Amino acid sequence: MPFGGPDGGDGGRGGSVIVVGDRNLNTLTDLRRRRHWKAEIGQKGAGANKTGRSGQDLEIRVPLGTLIHEITDEAEPSLLADVTEDGERVIVAQGGRGGPGNIRFKTSRRQVPDFAKPGTQGESREIQLSLKLLADAGLVGLPNAGKSTLLRSLSNARPRVADYPFTTLYPVLGMVEREYERFVVADIPGLIEGASEGAGLGDRFLRHIERTRVLVHLVDVGNALLEGRDPLHDYEAVRTELGSYALGLLDRREIVALSKIDLVSERDALVDIETKLRDRGCQTIRISSASREGIDELVTCIMQALEREDAK
Repeated sequence: MPFGGPDGGDGGRGGSVIVVGDRNLNTLTDLRRRRHWKAEIGQKGAGANKTGRSGQDLEIRVPLGTLIHEITDEAEPSLLADVTEDGERVIVAQGGRGGPGNIRFKTSRRQVPDFAKPGTQGESREIQLSLKLLADAGLVGLPNAGKSTLLRSLSNARPRVADYPFTTLYPVLGMVEREYERFVVADIPGLIEGASEGAGLGDRFLRHIERTRVLVHLVDVGNALLEGRDPLHDYEAVRTELGSYALGLLDRREIVALSKIDLVSERDALVDIETKLRDRGCQTIRISSASREGIDELVTCIMQALEREDAK
């Protein structure tokens, strides 16, 4: 200001890029359409010692269970954070500081500084987002074992259902509520032989099972008996893939649900299957999502299994 000394205000800080956990999301698919994310730049300072407006932060909302890795020149990406809480905020790129205005440089010897300094550059970082769903119980089984139909019967989730394999291409979460109790169930896409090595995109699906506390293993006895197949072979095929991916999954608490029993005309044929499974230490239950037979009993079994896990 003429005869008044310096009056240039500071620049505003730049916005940050922040990853935010959102319990209402269950997929990262929508983020694939955008490759670059940039927060707003801070505004310049003005006369009368006015500080510039700070840039707005940019939020990237992700499902709970999202892993954030930084991609560097190193061989393996480094883990920055594991987002597990609703509303959890992780700053992945910090905004730069605003530059000081000329009023900051006034001294007893330099009464009228006619310069300011630029702010600092904000961070730039390449990250990778991957998802491991957080669920209390996970539905596993071969394709078309009836997992999506069961999830619809158990909860208010509405996954796509059709009579052909690989209807479910992404894991789907559903909330099961009974009076004051509730738990989350994940429909894991069907596993095939070789899934642990990537067949049928199985390695992408198997990672979601790691965070489930109880496995509900669906074995389609209805179609297997109609087609003359051994349901126990289907059971062992899935167990083999679970063990090949992570041995610890074989020790996970498991409920074996014999599904589509509405297609079984001779129910005595189920007794031998149940006996062989129980000889292996398996807890079994007969269900039909179409007729809702055994659905309430299955919910009770899952809740009891979760209670036993909590008591550990």
